[in-house]
Amino acid sequence: MSQAVKKYYFYYGHRRPSQNRPVVYGGLFSNRKTIPSSSKPITAPIPPVDFRDWDPSLQSTPSIPSPSVPLSTRRLSPLARFISDSLRRHRRWGPAILADLSKLRRVTPDLVAEVLRSDPHPDPSLSSRFFHWASRQKGFSHTYSSFNAYTHSLYRSGHPHAADRVPDLMLALGKPPSEQQLALLVRLHSQSHRGLRLFHVYKRMTSLFNIKPRVFLYNRILDSLIRTDHLDLALSVYDDMIRNEIKEEPITFTILAKGLCKVGRVAAALELLEKMRRDLCKPDVFAYTAMVKVLMAEGNVDGCLKVWEQMKVDGVHPDVMAYATLVSGLCKDGRVGKGMELFREMKKKGFLIDRAIYGALMEGFVAEGKVGNGCELLKEMMDDGYRADLTHYNCLIRGLCEVHRGDKAYRLFQFAMQEDLVPSFETVTPLLACYADADETVRFFRLVDSISEFNLPVMDHLSHFFMFFLGKGGRELKALEVFQVLKQRRYASVQIYNILIESLYKIKETKGALSLFEEMKGSEEFQPDSATYDLVIPCFVDDGDVREAACSCYNKMKEMSVIPSVVAYSSLVKGLCKIWEINAAITLVKDCLGNVENGPLEFKYTLTVLNACRFGNPQKVIEILDEMIGEGVALEDVVYCAIIHGFCKHASSTEARKVFAILRDRNLLTEANFIVHEELLNEHLKKVTAGLVISGLKFFGLESKWKVTSS
Repeated sequence: MSQAVKKYYFYYGHRRPSQNRPVVYGGLFSNRKTIPSSSKPITAPIPPVDFRDWDPSLQSTPSIPSPSVPLSTRRLSPLARFISDSLRRHRRWGPAILADLSKLRRVTPDLVAEVLRSDPHPDPSLSSRFFHWASRQKGFSHTYSSFNAYTHSLYRSGHPHAADRVPDLMLALGKPPSEQQLALLVRLHSQSHRGLRLFHVYKRMTSLFNIKPRVFLYNRILDSLIRTDHLDLALSVYDDMIRNEIKEEPITFTILAKGLCKVGRVAAALELLEKMRRDLCKPDVFAYTAMVKVLMAEGNVDGCLKVWEQMKVDGVHPDVMAYATLVSGLCKDGRVGKGMELFREMKKKGFLIDRAIYGALMEGFVAEGKVGNGCELLKEMMDDGYRADLTHYNCLIRGLCEVHRGDKAYRLFQFAMQEDLVPSFETVTPLLACYADADETVRFFRLVDSISEFNLPVMDHLSHFFMFFLGKGGRELKALEVFQVLKQRRYASVQIYNILIESLYKIKETKGALSLFEEMKGSEEFQPDSATYDLVIPCFVDDGDVREAACSCYNKMKEMSVIPSVVAYSSLVKGLCKIWEINAAITLVKDCLGNVENGPLEFKYTLTVLNACRFGNPQKVIEILDEMIGEGVALEDVVYCAIIHGFCKHASSTEARKVFAILRDRNLLTEANFIVHEELLNEHLKKVTAGLVISGLKFFGLESKWKVTSS
């Protein structure tokens, strides 16, 4: 056996380099021979970095200024600010960032956590690359703080699934996750309203990592699941809580009771309160108030009254919040009498009543037509030392106008103006409508003049008046009379014209709508806009002037770069189909579906029929028509035009006749309509043939002969 190589006591040769220990070649205690000098030029040493330049407490500018540094970055320590500034400047992980990081002697876990908690960087992967780079340092070990900061960074950059896998990374690096990591993920998912993801994380960490949450974390999980409408999952978590022998808190029962009330399970919620009363303590006013608020938000007034009665049985005295919630809900539900009883109870107990309760009661009285009781309540409120706001006056003015007491409504309006209140649309509009119904022109214009005295836009108020006046229906001709009077006093606008045109078209007064349109065209001050053209297209179609007027309005809108409405598209397509302009109708269908987000369903089926006609298969077209009938879509003229257009263009007219014959045999097409569509098919076939002949003459350069023949 050969003699073993002698090992020296001292390390010899050049030792392994590290971040904090440069390479050493030979030395006093080494057996290495002298290394000959190299001919390579000596590189200049890297200039040291003065990290005081990144200290925000010092009034010095960084040596490499960073544009638009966020405020949160300025609160960082100098080293963290240096790293964050490097990541933000270079934007991509590479040699430039590594060169900056090599200037640091060592990066600690606290420094990693501080950098990751700063604002997100342009590239979300930068945080991950920096985190893993730090873990490759010699002797480095991440702490719980750095892992939590990494989770925050992943979630903030839009990678919640990756954030959920951080506990696996912790376990792989020798840091078993604890309840703190589950609490962090629960909080992040709760803030983003990801209930299903939260439940998945809870199940995974409790089963895989054997984490047993405490009661406060269980409460947060239950609350988040109920807020995201996952009551069944919340009840399963509650079962786990009981199985793990975790003692409930009062807030636990309150959260579950709110969830049960939200889905209308009032009896189950009361049973839960009975369990709370038996095992822990009697429910307090906050638990009952929370249930009342949830039930009122869901519109379950009967369930709310059950909870209210149970609260009285338990001897719990309602607070102002509970009273206000119940009174408002009763008034909205049309039970203003019961709400008034509770209001009297509040006054008897000496509660400080909010003005919103007075307003809810006034709204309830007005809705029931008891405007006098509402006025008495207003007087009572002012006698109690409250100052009425504009909503109270608007409610009562509207109620008085509905019962045709415009004189009292105007006096109330004057009283409100004496309180230095600025009238709104809801204040003036009911009065104008009341005067218009009663033909009180003097009072009407007196109110219009008072609007200008308050430096308010008169035309906006008049536009709102016409929309309100025409909203109930049956007042279209009356509104037209009012407008004629307003025009004489120079009160007119394009918006008012459009409102009247739309209302007249709805009652099939096409002539009146078109006369207003012609009046606008003849006026220099009120020229039609894109909305006007959009409204009059259906009017022209109904009037039978499709080719000239309706199409010209459509072209005007195209010149304005405005997309017509679905109603205008549908009306114009129907009009073009009636005058047998099939090519133009199909073009409009394609234009509508290309510009409108949710086009008509019959237009979508029209394109489907066109696509089926490419294969020349009549049976495929019949299947599509059967699907339309099953979906409740009527077989409009545009569908028949699509059949004619598609088969004439891609197959032959024989297949189109077969489709019409099948529809006739199935009584989906009458004999008269069959004859009409067959004639339409022949006419379209003639047009297609003539177009092909003309194209052939142009292709062979025979236009001159064609012109002589035609002449």
